[in-house]
Amino acid sequence: MRKRPIKADDLLAIQFVTDPQMSPDGKSVLFVKSHVDKEKNKYVGNLFTVDVKTGAVKQWTQGEKPGGIGRWSRDGKTIAFVSGREGPSAQVFLLPTDGGEARKLTALPEGSIGAIAWSPDGRHIAFTFREVHPDRTKKAEEERKKKGGSPPPWELDDLWYRQDGDGYFGGQRYAVYVVDTKTGKHRLLYDEASFDQYSFDWTPDSSALVVAHTAHRSDALLKKPNDQIYVVPLKGSARKLAGLPRGSKGDVRVSPDGKLVAWLGDDKDEEVWGMRNTRLYVAPMRGGKPKCISDRSDYCLQVATLSDTGAGSDGTVEWTPNGKAVRVMVGTEGTAQIGEALVSQRTVKLLTEGEHVLGVGSSSRDGKATALTLGTPASPAEIAVYDGKGVRVLTSFNKELIEKVEVAVPTATWVKSKDGTKVHVWCMRPSKKARKHAAVLEIHGGPHTQYGWAFFHEFQLLAAQGYVVVYSNPRGSKGYGEKFCEAIRRNWGVKDWEDIAAVRNWMKKQPFIDSKRMGVMGGSYGGFMTNWVIGHTNDFKGAITDRCVFNWVSMAGNSDYPLNRDDYFGGCAWGPLSNLKDLWRQSPAAYFDKVQTPTLIIHSEGDMRCNVEQAEQVFYVLKSVGVKTRFVRYPANSSHGLSRNGPPDLRLHRLGEIVKWWRKWLK
Repeated sequence: MRKRPIKADDLLAIQFVTDPQMSPDGKSVLFVKSHVDKEKNKYVGNLFTVDVKTGAVKQWTQGEKPGGIGRWSRDGKTIAFVSGREGPSAQVFLLPTDGGEARKLTALPEGSIGAIAWSPDGRHIAFTFREVHPDRTKKAEEERKKKGGSPPPWELDDLWYRQDGDGYFGGQRYAVYVVDTKTGKHRLLYDEASFDQYSFDWTPDSSALVVAHTAHRSDALLKKPNDQIYVVPLKGSARKLAGLPRGSKGDVRVSPDGKLVAWLGDDKDEEVWGMRNTRLYVAPMRGGKPKCISDRSDYCLQVATLSDTGAGSDGTVEWTPNGKAVRVMVGTEGTAQIGEALVSQRTVKLLTEGEHVLGVGSSSRDGKATALTLGTPASPAEIAVYDGKGVRVLTSFNKELIEKVEVAVPTATWVKSKDGTKVHVWCMRPSKKARKHAAVLEIHGGPHTQYGWAFFHEFQLLAAQGYVVVYSNPRGSKGYGEKFCEAIRRNWGVKDWEDIAAVRNWMKKQPFIDSKRMGVMGGSYGGFMTNWVIGHTNDFKGAITDRCVFNWVSMAGNSDYPLNRDDYFGGCAWGPLSNLKDLWRQSPAAYFDKVQTPTLIIHSEGDMRCNVEQAEQVFYVLKSVGVKTRFVRYPANSSHGLSRNGPPDLRLHRLGEIVKWWRKWLK
């Protein structure tokens, strides 16, 4: 069968698989499979399993409302899952694996569930839940409309009142609850965190939870990290583990014998932006000085590999059954692999290899099988299993699509930067034959993330349009050691720009690239760097700046994660002029008097990470200096993650704008 070029609306045909959970007996993997409902313009997700031996797939939940966060009971006889099928609030349901209908377990008020976990004895499920304020429930809203009343004002006392993709929640906070799996009675167990990003795990005897959260009582966003770990019994008072340092702590997991607790984090409290390696620690459950068991390996154990079709996981902690080792996810050189750290040592060994991105899920009771997602540049992620010998792919949900379309497979190379630093670069060439092609340089967001060996629909679309697509991991990226990542601290636009400039120079020398028809684009930090690039060179024929940063002085106070005074960027956005100099020096706005590059601006009004006013400034300045520009402003129902998880129709519109812009300036 003759293959055709990929189209923008092929995005609607992609099947997305996430959250792989191995059954206790190691025989099947539970996961969420999502797709786009084209008629209703939304994503629909349901729970499925795949048999590890036969590859047989079974669907467990139905309907339009997503059925996610599925978890096996320890005996494998029941699946607990979260669903909004009976609205307006999500509830916990129980589904017997030997047949029968799902039973609604909880009767929670309107709100949202964050995470769930079975107790080892199966008698309870712990979960985090945030209740909607009574004045803002759907019922209250309907009553106001009947009476012609106005929406209530937000009454704010803490900087943590909103989050991109989550919206505004004011003073409401997640708390930890437990529900009896027989009676369905739930109760509040613990609500001591002001910044409510909890991580928790059960003790092996089911008598208590181990919970990690910030120790700051208010305005944690303005303070240096001080997460602590607490033992919270089902009966009795909570106690803090003594002897733990300040710094970040998450993904807490108790050892099989209950004597140790492991977590991912950092024992330095001065760093809040993720430039240091995330490390693996263990400490006695009775308290005491922790031990880092990963610090002799220059790996970060919490790396996001970027894609617009879902790829990998940010981090995982999984004890081996004998309690002698902990399995983790390792992001390295554009890949994501399974790693293992022995408690008796201080290094991480990679268990897998290959040009792929793994999303690491849970393991079987005997530790012999680990559930995964596996994505490559040639295919969106599928469900897979690691059996101690290697990785085996179990599903083929995207096979039909991939067999119909031409897929551009990238080649990788290394480019030397100005000071000799090696920069990892990928290049995708179009199937259309031409002596020279126009080229697009893509710059990733973060910046402390990585591009890599994952399927990227946007890249494939550009290659199908006849462009060479180039992407790289300049300094500031994860996956190349801590020093490489730290190189841009207080110096955005220096070493990272040198690396991007080296990639640009490499592009100009390639015989298949027309150096007079090159474009540059990126989102978030990639939008920042796109703005920086066009303020420092005129080598690109056009640019696209997406959800960008333009001016750190104005940006400092309008992000859901505000800048910390005299910390990562240096300087301060208020007070004497001297306080502003470091922020202004690192702002693309300081160099926009030199811009001549035609620029498309893409931004969402619902973006709480990089406020839309950043795009407004770019548009104003470019118009003021006479540069050709176009501003595409998406509505408030989209967010910073529009290109990855925004409304399907808006994602397609965005891709259409990108294609039209490059057709205008590069063809």
